[in-house]
Amino acid sequence: MSETLQVGSIRLQIHRKAIKHLHISVMPPDGRIRVSAPDSMSETAIRTAVVSRIPWIRKQQRDFEHQPRQSKRALVTGESHYLWGRHYRLDVVEGNGQQGVTIARKGSILLAVRPATSPEARLVLLNDFYRREVKAATAKLLKVWVAKAGVELSDWGVKRMKTKWGSCNTDARRIWLNLELAKKPPECLEYILVHELVHLIERNHNDHFRSQMERLMPNWQERRNLLNSLPLAHEHWIY
Repeated sequence: MSETLQVGSIRLQIHRKAIKHLHISVMPPDGRIRVSAPDSMSETAIRTAVVSRIPWIRKQQRDFEHQPRQSKRALVTGESHYLWGRHYRLDVVEGNGQQGVTIARKGSILLAVRPATSPEARLVLLNDFYRREVKAATAKLLKVWVAKAGVELSDWGVKRMKTKWGSCNTDARRIWLNLELAKKPPECLEYILVHELVHLIERNHNDHFRSQMERLMPNWQERRNLLNSLPLAHEHWIY
């Protein structure tokens, strides 16, 4: 169930769920506020919780306001694209052969397409490439981090997400990672992966969660700050 609530100048979108604790999220790109609240929680209790977090909310909104955006991409030769934090020039080659994406020796991303392939279809090919990259890197990282964290992971996957770098279903013990992480430095993917694995230990972002992050990845805040400082994709973020 979704509803809206005004707290001073802040407009909230409330989602009531069968959960124990309230969770506040500031959503990109414009800093909209989403609150996940227990079904039984009163409006007064929600207001009180939000008021106590206003300084944090304002800081998150300022960070989004100043975060750079990538220019809109048309998937044509000469554009700048990124893989693992490194800049590449996109070379689009039309032909009747196999379609796909490869990294050329000259330091460019080669996108092979059939004649008259639409920008949307080109984007599908590029995103498939990014998904494979994240899957391959994650498979290697999981061999290390599942054991270090001491958790059981039932399943994981990679998909395009518009408002999150990762997510964790603690009941199903399943995590999802955003394929956009393929564009960021490798340490950003590793940070998000560990972050989601720690949610299998602690569901909430509380002191216990932070202590587990410190135990496993002492420089996690540096990695988080790096990820948050990098340009967001140019797209319509919808929540």
